[in-house]
Amino acid sequence: MNEASSHTQDARQGWRPATHYPDPAIHALDPRFEKYWLKLSAVERLTTGLRWAEGPVWFGDGRYLLCSDIPNQRIIKWEEETGAVSVFRKPSNFANGNTRDRQGRLITCEHGGRRVTRTEYDGEITVLMDQFNGKRLNSPNDVVVKSDGSIWFTDPTFGLLGNYEGYKAESEIEPNVYRLDPASGKAAVVAEGVLGPNGLCFSPDETILYVVESRGVPNRKILAYDVSADGTSISNKRVHIDAGPGTPDGMRCDVDGNLWCGWGMGDPELDGVVVFAPDGVMIGRIALPERCANLCFGGVKRNRLFMAASQSIYALYVNTQGAVGG
Repeated sequence: MNEASSHTQDARQGWRPATHYPDPAIHALDPRFEKYWLKLSAVERLTTGLRWAEGPVWFGDGRYLLCSDIPNQRIIKWEEETGAVSVFRKPSNFANGNTRDRQGRLITCEHGGRRVTRTEYDGEITVLMDQFNGKRLNSPNDVVVKSDGSIWFTDPTFGLLGNYEGYKAESEIEPNVYRLDPASGKAAVVAEGVLGPNGLCFSPDETILYVVESRGVPNRKILAYDVSADGTSISNKRVHIDAGPGTPDGMRCDVDGNLWCGWGMGDPELDGVVVFAPDGVMIGRIALPERCANLCFGGVKRNRLFMAASQSIYALYVNTQGAVGG
């Protein structure tokens, strides 16, 4: 499953590493993107052979990346220093989104368990939330942790629709966005009425929460909300980006407030990553031969973009850093 074993599959899977700089897979759509584009950096494929890659999360203290492979019921581990790929957890309970809390512990959204969990330092798994007001959650999808330690996650029904990415079941509760208080453990609905809440992230100063509305009509949208001063609620729902024919999924902010969004499905020309400036203007694109579901920043300087794209994981060094947290 490592890159060395995948070279013979390159033609079949449509992947070709760049043979010259700048990488033709990277496109500046606005002059503002130029400062983030390292012209001597190219997209690399780190591994392939997954079924549906999701939820990448970087562990800087161990210099490794974890990534969910949902249908295969596993979380895989890629080690930066050696390039080794191994299975971190199997079965994973159809794990999807992952992040780390402020104590460095793994936080995971599980479709199969319909729950959000925390992996303790000794490997034990703690269930943080699996129901709300006596009703089971749907299939927690993506998750971020705010600087106050609160855990924010989306809960669409995607994992209940069949037995490929979860267990087919009836929904008991409306899809919502939740905030889980770190001190009391109490959960609250912070956003309701979002059609298919999916990826989410905070702006660098945490005054804005972005949420992907993946069943938006007629197009997917990236919504924006103002975060209250005490960090416990959101308001002023608005459409930040109308995706048109695009399909935003998971996303992260860099330190300048740009949104780096997993993108694709349908037209192959849309597959990859799209970058939006804080004002919502599309400024750059990273073309991939597969739809990108989610991404994160990592590496020693947090300037390496890791992209979970369908059956593979890709990486690209960029001239920015991921915003701390999330």
